[in-house]
Amino acid sequence: MGTPDFSAPVLTELVGRGHHVAAVYTRVPKPGGRRGLEPTLSPVHATALRLGIEVLTPKSLRSEEAAVTLRGFAPEAIVVVAYGLILPKDILDIPEKGCFNLHASLLPRWRGAAPIQRAIMAGDRETGVMAMRMEEGLDTGPVGLAERIDIGPEATGGEIHDKLASVGADLMARAMEAIEQGGLAFTPQAESGVTYAHKIDKSEARIDWARPAQDVHNLIRALSPFPAAFFEADLGKGPERVKVLRSMVVERSGAPGLVLDEAPTIACGEGAIRLLELQRAGKTPMKAEDFLRGAKLPVGALLGAPKEPDAAL
Repeated sequence: MGTPDFSAPVLTELVGRGHHVAAVYTRVPKPGGRRGLEPTLSPVHATALRLGIEVLTPKSLRSEEAAVTLRGFAPEAIVVVAYGLILPKDILDIPEKGCFNLHASLLPRWRGAAPIQRAIMAGDRETGVMAMRMEEGLDTGPVGLAERIDIGPEATGGEIHDKLASVGADLMARAMEAIEQGGLAFTPQAESGVTYAHKIDKSEARIDWARPAQDVHNLIRALSPFPAAFFEADLGKGPERVKVLRSMVVERSGAPGLVLDEAPTIACGEGAIRLLELQRAGKTPMKAEDFLRGAKLPVGALLGAPKEPDAAL
């Protein structure tokens, strides 16, 4: 049971190591958008079709019909990776050996929907993946296997996502092998140190230049490449949104949001941020020097400053 890019390597690894995957559950395909376009399959859906595995896309698992259908596959175990639907107790109780989740954090820190982004936003220096036995609570079950990785000071959410997806695929495959042989012990999570990785709200992506430079830098790299932190500025054709994909902290000072030089470097509440990679709406990401060839971001401009009211005629 899984949906996004993070889940697909686990499915591929389980099949590659000889496990029989009776069925794949994933989210309903997204509408095709413009008329005539086919619905967009999730990465796990596409992977399952390529592997010749039956795919189911229920909108909910909270029905007797869903339970009956699942029992029909007689699963020994269920592997869940970023599925996106809650598994009620009736579903959790079906497989003989249990339901097992791959979670991208060092539990109990960062339970919930956005553990990778939240870890980077908080300035954590390490994270990891854990294979846990599922309970009714949110990411509360005991842990069987874990792997840790460092979060470098410039690492982005996308880079950590890809690394954990690879590490996690191997981890979950090893966990399934141990469970199959009856040799995996599970340890309850610590009761202290619990934090929650709430889903990223769109409003959080807007850069607040009044924050310390390190916080701004952590936000930028956590949300890169998606959904991406952004600011709004007049680049010569009226106000527009600009995404920031890479940055670095520098020792400069000025009013928050002030463009300090042509790099460009932007002052924050404490310190400053040099913008390294940016993206205009509808354009491809660009290095800062290439971006500024087609956009005006003059020294002395104040990003995020309110517009002056129009003068009376």
